[in-house]
Amino acid sequence: MTVLDYDATTFADEALAGFVAAHSELRAVDGGIVRRAPLADGCVSLVIGGGSGHYPAFAGLIGTGLAAGVAYGNIFASPSAGQVHRVARATERGGGVVLAFGNYAGDVLNFGQAAERLRAEGVDVRVIAVTDDIASGAVGEESKRRGVAGDLAVFKIIGAAAEAGFDLDRVEELGRRANARTRSLGVAFSGCTLPGADRPLFEVPPGRMSIGLGIHGEPGISEADLPTSPELAELLVGRLLDERPEGAGDRVVVLLNGLGTFKYEELFVLYGHVARLIGDAGLTIVRPEVGELVTSLDMSGVSATLFWVDDELEGLWAAPASSPAFRTGSVEDAVTETEEARVESTAPADDPRHAAASPRVVRGLEQVRDVVLAAEDEFGRLDAVAGDGDHGIGMSRGITAAVVAARAALDRGAGIGTVLADAGEGWAENAGGTSGALWGVCLTAAGGSLAAEGDPSSAGASARAASAGLAAIQRLGGAEVGDKTLVDAFAPTVDELDRASSAGLPLADAWAGAAEVAEAAARSTAEMRPRLGRARPLAEKSVGHPDAGAVSFARITGVVARATAADPTSDDRSAERDRA
Repeated sequence: MTVLDYDATTFADEALAGFVAAHSELRAVDGGIVRRAPLADGCVSLVIGGGSGHYPAFAGLIGTGLAAGVAYGNIFASPSAGQVHRVARATERGGGVVLAFGNYAGDVLNFGQAAERLRAEGVDVRVIAVTDDIASGAVGEESKRRGVAGDLAVFKIIGAAAEAGFDLDRVEELGRRANARTRSLGVAFSGCTLPGADRPLFEVPPGRMSIGLGIHGEPGISEADLPTSPELAELLVGRLLDERPEGAGDRVVVLLNGLGTFKYEELFVLYGHVARLIGDAGLTIVRPEVGELVTSLDMSGVSATLFWVDDELEGLWAAPASSPAFRTGSVEDAVTETEEARVESTAPADDPRHAAASPRVVRGLEQVRDVVLAAEDEFGRLDAVAGDGDHGIGMSRGITAAVVAARAALDRGAGIGTVLADAGEGWAENAGGTSGALWGVCLTAAGGSLAAEGDPSSAGASARAASAGLAAIQRLGGAEVGDKTLVDAFAPTVDELDRASSAGLPLADAWAGAAEVAEAAARSTAEMRPRLGRARPLAEKSVGHPDAGAVSFARITGVVARATAADPTSDDRSAERDRA
């Protein structure tokens, strides 16, 4: 496996020391590595681990939105219970610990013993063994299956949920749901060789491939003639689709994983065939990953993973993460405890009125999410009349990520401006397309406006925030009234909020009127001809159908109106404050 001459007994330790030296955001502890910047108090800690020899797993998956610590064993060997225990103690901050790892006997034993020790010390611990490898257990015996490249999907969901501030019960449930929806299968064209060894752990005859191998040098369960790339794609995809989880939908994350020396260009060739077959099966691919994810030293091989997501899992998969080997979205640089305190001290949450408003904003976003997810197909059909039909999907992705980001900001004690700014960033990063960018700047601008208000719960504050959001959208997108976009519903909504505020109406009444105006304005776009965007070349086809963006905006305005009416703090006092 190695070109230079190494002492096999110290190879793993030396590799780990060099890895930590290369990543200043991490630090070594007795038993593994942890984030240098500690978790916030009360946050769930995710500790992963297993043997070395699998990079990027496991050391490369420590960081924001992923693991808080990694217990690191020798080549292909589980870390000891003591190692796992010490890493968990170094990361635990009062929210409990999730121990997650691939389902191998040594890992099950050692992580299980560590969990018992932690529980005896008063730490709440949950244990999740990943079981995605379909070759290592029959249907109905999933608990016997090994964990392979599906580790990444499960770890990412657990890490994102913990980063969002979910409690331990919720984090565990999401991790188990992700594991139940993940299936993997791998093949090898040659075995791997341990450092210091003079021959591979197993060999594959020339012109043949091994099917169903493990990542610890275990040979496959069968052999077949070496296929073409399209034939290999048919084998992998066909077997994985045969094990579609019960109740799974039609959206899947695809992981195509090189096992060591099956490199990127060849992976991309194979992925093209995989993607075509999945599309032919009526499935939609969500944020695929192609590359080396879980390797086996120098093995020549490849594995495919399908992770069937629901809306919540998709939002968590798309949530920002930053680690040495896996990055997605936008994550702020890690800061020291002193810097964290300074940031919090300047947040708008210092104003008690802003602190009171932030939870209501997050609840409102959650209600918007529920409505948007329910209407995803409807929005997509409207958009498909003269567009690309992705408006429903984009809105669902955006609001799901926005809720995760807003909830995380709220749990940090952020004020209303920060909550909405983080929600906007989450929306923009994960929705994609024009609507994602527009809703991102809208939420950010509205949040900035509300943060500057003495009382963000007044009708006047709502009117000014809506106006700021509209202005941001028009600056970025360039749309005007009459272009058949969401601006055609947004602009009259702002006018109605301004009118209601000037008339001294209560906040709930102002939003009720605004919702009616938005709904009527959205319907009126049916007779317009689009002058911007992808629908413009099909302007005549669009006539008779309302604009999808205007319809979704009106639906969201209705949610805000209902939430405001149900809020006991929204009464005539807000109108009185505006008049004063």
